Amino acid sequence: MKRQIYLFLMVFFSVITFAQKTVSGKITDEDGVAIPSASVTIEEPGKDAILAYGITNSKGEYKVSFTSSESNVDLKVKAFNQKPLTKQITNSDQTLTFKLQSEATEIKEVQLKTKMITSRGDTIAYDLKAFDHKNDRTLADVMRKIPGIEVKTDGTILFQGNAINKFYVEGKDLMEGGYGTITNSLPKDAVAKLEVLENHQPVKMLQGKIPSDAAAINIKLKKSVTMTGRGEVGSGFGDPWLWNLKLTPMFFSKKQQWVVNYKTNNMGEQVENEGNILAFGSSWEGRRGNASQNTWLNVETANTPNLPVKRYLFNNVHYLSANYLTNIDNKKEWELKANANYTNNSVEREDQVETIFSNGLSTVNTSTRNNFYTDKLKGELIFTKNAKKGFFKNTTTFSQFWNADRAVALRNNGIGNQATESPTSSFQNSLSTIIPWKEKMVNLKSYINYQDDRQTLEVSPASYMQFPYLKPKANENDPDEYGFINFAPGTSAIQNFRIKTLDTSHSANISFTTKGWTFTPQIGVDFSTDKLNTNFDGLAVPTGPGDVQPDFSSSVYENNLTFTETVPSASVGINYKSDAWSIFANVPVNLNNIKAEDDLRKVSKSLNKTTFTPNAFIQYSFASFFKASLSGNISNNFGDIQSAYAGYMLLSPSGFNVMDANNPIPEINTKSAGSRLEYRNPLNNLFFNVNYRLSDTKRNLLSSPVLDPTTGFTLIQYKNQDNSSTSNSFSGEIGKYFPKFKSNISLNYRNSNTVSDAFFSNTEYEKQYESKNNSQSYGLKFNNTYFSWMSIDYNVSISRTKQENIGLPEGRKFAPNKGFNHNLSAFIYPLENHSIGFNWDQVNSSDGTRKFDNAFFDLSYQFAWSAKKIDFELKWMNIANRRVFETYNIQASKNAVEYTRIQLRPSQVMFTVKFNFK
Repeated sequence: MKRQIYLFLMVFFSVITFAQKTVSGKITDEDGVAIPSASVTIEEPGKDAILAYGITNSKGEYKVSFTSSESNVDLKVKAFNQKPLTKQITNSDQTLTFKLQSEATEIKEVQLKTKMITSRGDTIAYDLKAFDHKNDRTLADVMRKIPGIEVKTDGTILFQGNAINKFYVEGKDLMEGGYGTITNSLPKDAVAKLEVLENHQPVKMLQGKIPSDAAAINIKLKKSVTMTGRGEVGSGFGDPWLWNLKLTPMFFSKKQQWVVNYKTNNMGEQVENEGNILAFGSSWEGRRGNASQNTWLNVETANTPNLPVKRYLFNNVHYLSANYLTNIDNKKEWELKANANYTNNSVEREDQVETIFSNGLSTVNTSTRNNFYTDKLKGELIFTKNAKKGFFKNTTTFSQFWNADRAVALRNNGIGNQATESPTSSFQNSLSTIIPWKEKMVNLKSYINYQDDRQTLEVSPASYMQFPYLKPKANENDPDEYGFINFAPGTSAIQNFRIKTLDTSHSANISFTTKGWTFTPQIGVDFSTDKLNTNFDGLAVPTGPGDVQPDFSSSVYENNLTFTETVPSASVGINYKSDAWSIFANVPVNLNNIKAEDDLRKVSKSLNKTTFTPNAFIQYSFASFFKASLSGNISNNFGDIQSAYAGYMLLSPSGFNVMDANNPIPEINTKSAGSRLEYRNPLNNLFFNVNYRLSDTKRNLLSSPVLDPTTGFTLIQYKNQDNSSTSNSFSGEIGKYFPKFKSNISLNYRNSNTVSDAFFSNTEYEKQYESKNNSQSYGLKFNNTYFSWMSIDYNVSISRTKQENIGLPEGRKFAPNKGFNHNLSAFIYPLENHSIGFNWDQVNSSDGTRKFDNAFFDLSYQFAWSAKKIDFELKWMNIANRRVFETYNIQASKNAVEYTRIQLRPSQVMFTVKFNFK
């Protein structure tokens, strides 16, 4: 690993050394008067490709950095009403001053054309008109055609493969990270320009002082006051009657913004995910996160296929959200934001699975039918001041869940009815403020989170379950023995669970800047406590003469555990920002104090350890279009309450889980490093990035599941044994937009290798082994709008996964899992305002012996009433009426392979009316 790190360091610094070629100087006219806004470009002789460019400032000064292997390059200067100049110069650092000759130009006809992509500093601006087509309606539709940008179904935006950190409309962050609603519902006609803000630091006080490696999106609207939005009303038939309703009005002005959103359907659209926080901003703003439950207990769950969600999601969803922002002072520095959303959702799912264990003798057949019920409410109130001379942000969040899940599971002809109830209440408050103090900045942060989770899992009849379990030792010298738990016919098994969580974090730091460097010493303390109470109720029966059955009324099946973690810390942040360099590092020392106590189970564990967990990021920008970066970090994790309980818990009907009371608190140490080379050139619409990352993780506890291959049930436990895993991955992506052909094409590749220690047990033996995994994927994306009568979008990916278990008696090299996915979406425009759409999804998988081909076809017709901006669409989905998805998977933890059949949505026909709000 060290050798690989050294190699990448050498490559990184050799690239930097090779890139240090800079030409600077001044451009004037014949009289020596400075010429502002003149363009200076560097090109290789005989090649029509720009290596780098610069623009002169108000004093006529320019500076251009470039990289080339040629001994000479061409320097070209252009300015309005001046004669262009071209000069061949040596490939070296130099200062050159040029005088341009005046040249009047007679303009016979003037046509104003907006450039599709322009760049100024760290801002790249895209003219949406250059990328949209007849069938595009929303911001997301157009963004999917822009090189370097990827938009997912829920509205998530990636730039150069990385998630953005902010999404603004006219410079305001209304959605606070939950921007998917706007991406999917803002009409394209309301947008004038889309801006990518590279290396964006959202806190204005820190701009130019604390660098960032993330990008942000800013939407520029055509009107200063905009009332807009998108709506759909649809109905159809399939099985059962179908409906789809979407109403998303929006309002944007200089002082106020709001978005109201109501969406409901039962046709397989996962609209509730639009409310998720997709961009998390800066840690200087405090802590942000999606509301979630501490979900420990689960029913057995049917699988989901690697398909678009609309193919398999049997849902009945109602999602309502409202977001409001207003300035509350005359200077427009203070903002009040109020956000709320409510989800009511019911989902059905069903599958059949054949599991074949590697010894070739055991096969388990299962079938699972689920009903998942989601009922959740979230409210948020945010006060923000983000100004050059002060920052304040307080976020108060309340969340309530009333979720429930149901399952009917069949395993080797045994049937079990399963149910969970999961109510949760959560309250969070995050405060961060930065106060200027002379030439310094003082940052105070406070975070408080309290959450109360209750869960109940019931399985009836309990005789459906038959588990291996670890019999208690008579004395320390007795070997471990495995027995089976048999439940009395007609009885129920009930697992009760409750956990109360208090999590707090407080810190203070002071920042001072000198010569471009910013140093931030910080002290803080994190405190968390979890109180866990569980008990299990069931009735066991003997399996044979002399067999001792567990007593469920004993404390072995109860927990009364308190897990407390106190971590005082001290750190120094080091940051540097210049035109070419961005450096930030954090050097913390943590004093970890952890206690786990359960008088009922006689658990008393503690850990006191000092850890050093530095992280660093270095980025160098060169030759106008290149960025090279290195990153690395060391992290420590000491587990949580899930690794400390010692009483048996039925976390799932498929098996009990338990931790050995004598095991120490888990210690996980991870070291990772990565490198990235990025190129983005708006002048020729070319973008690419190359990434490499490696990591090494060491643990003191090893997962030791005890599997009964006859029933497929498992007992999960852990051994006190050092183990490790290493991984390395390489990925690359290149994309280019061809304006002449109105085509966007991108290619991507990824290769990942992981080697890890693992442990396998059954009722006959136990063995440690090494698991090796390799995965590769290739992808291509292409869209074309060259012809006025047709547009095409095509995505394809090819994957290959290999696994080998070394050291198991029946271990073997599993047959490679090969996958092929593609999507073709084509629209034909035979007449004005009429379009015919065709969609083809193909998902294939193979294990070398069996091959599964899954094809899906959709057909649509749309009429656009242009005067009213209303669309009428008739769509036939899953024309072939494919009802089952078939696939093959490797299950490493079971040393087995699975062949799965998953129920899909049938053929359905929908008629939909789509419209804009103004």
